Amino acid sequence: MALLEISGLTQNFGGLCALSDFSIRFNGDELTGLIGPNGAGKTTVFNLTSGFYTPSAGDIRFKGRSIVGLRPHQITGMGVARTFQNIRLWNDMSVLDNIRISQHYSMGYSLWDALMRTAVHGRGEQRIDRTAMEILESLNLSHYAAELPRNLPYGIQRKVEIARALSIKPSLLLLDEPAAGLNSADIQGLIQLIQWIHDTFDIAIWMIEHQMAVVMKLCSWIKVIDFGVTIAEGTPGEIQNNPDVIKAYLGDDTI
Repeated sequence: MALLEISGLTQNFGGLCALSDFSIRFNGDELTGLIGPNGAGKTTVFNLTSGFYTPSAGDIRFKGRSIVGLRPHQITGMGVARTFQNIRLWNDMSVLDNIRISQHYSMGYSLWDALMRTAVHGRGEQRIDRTAMEILESLNLSHYAAELPRNLPYGIQRKVEIARALSIKPSLLLLDEPAAGLNSADIQGLIQLIQWIHDTFDIAIWMIEHQMAVVMKLCSWIKVIDFGVTIAEGTPGEIQNNPDVIKAYLGDDTI
């Protein structure tokens, strides 16, 4: 059984076809890239996979179950975590609370338990605190636990967002342009971090990225879309030398 299987995925917005007949399969712990020019439909794929959009056609199956029509929090609860191109941290909460709140779907106690401060509530809060600190420590972020994200360097904010995604213990991690806005030093650190996460947590990672150095360094398989249509897929070497990919990025004159 595939971890994730997408077949015939199509998304229309009015008269615009943003994505057409997209298919992909993850068997387990792959590290796969999704690339294409601006406006190609990459983030639409992630929005469909994570439940922010309902597809016009096609199916998305996670661990054998169709997740079409499920809400984002339900898909998260099944083990699909996601980061965003534009960092979406709660800037008025501490870093620790940003990690804690991501676990609300599995808090293990009822509203009554919370209101009455029962023993079940206490154990649930201790477990959430322990999980949050463990993930911060594993990413060398524990010394930022009490800080507000807005006071941190941009590269550290990226790491906090990834930590928040990992705190749900996902089977599949979607990274939407994790290198966006980072300087060259931070990008090298990000490459090492993503590789470490993939090796340590034994999860599948699917990433959208414009920084080709990141994709080519990390991904063993790359899928390329342009105007919502798949134009190529293969190994990094195959993608680098594919004339359709070169044309999509640089135009006919380059070829």
